[in-house]
Amino acid sequence: MRVLIAEDDPISCRLLEATLAGWGYGVEVTRDGVEACEALQAVQAPSLAIIDWMMPGLDGVEVCRRVRAMSRPLPTYLILLTGKGRREDVVMGLEAGADDYVVKPFDREELRARVQVGVRMITLQQHLAERVQALEDALARVKQLQGLLPICAYCKKIRNDRNYWQQVESYIIEHSAAQFTHGICTDCYQNIVRPELEKLRRQHPGAPPPP
Repeated sequence: MRVLIAEDDPISCRLLEATLAGWGYGVEVTRDGVEACEALQAVQAPSLAIIDWMMPGLDGVEVCRRVRAMSRPLPTYLILLTGKGRREDVVMGLEAGADDYVVKPFDREELRARVQVGVRMITLQQHLAERVQALEDALARVKQLQGLLPICAYCKKIRNDRNYWQQVESYIIEHSAAQFTHGICTDCYQNIVRPELEKLRRQHPGAPPPP
């Protein structure tokens, strides 16, 4: 998995990069908040980002806000790296969109544990998205009429899977996304409707002739 680092301090940045690389993560480095936002807007952006609070251009809190406003299939997991350990500062960072935080100077094992939590969350989100897509695909397939349909040669009713005969339009509505609007074709009008209208006109001489 790739991890983005947004850190303007070269020593802290190098330490983070070496630590994450040593744990087997691919690392992408940005030096300020503007670069971080641009990197996280990319199509193949890292799924997890460690963002320093105090940076030039845009601070980490504003980066979190902007990343949360982005339209992405899966949200980026954001860890805010901060020297501010007060409760109100932590609340501000989480309300801005951070998923977690680490106080500087960071403890390696604490950082590793928090990154692993992020990786688990990302994996769960990916699996959930795959299941949702599979379910949508299955529902789409259910809405397609397939196979042989027993249909009466006279009345054109269809025998359903419960062995009942039903009107063809009701069967199609149940098994597809199609909808019907009814009309009268030319043949039926000439052979059925017009003779009926003529019959009614003969029974009621004052009625207007059929169109």
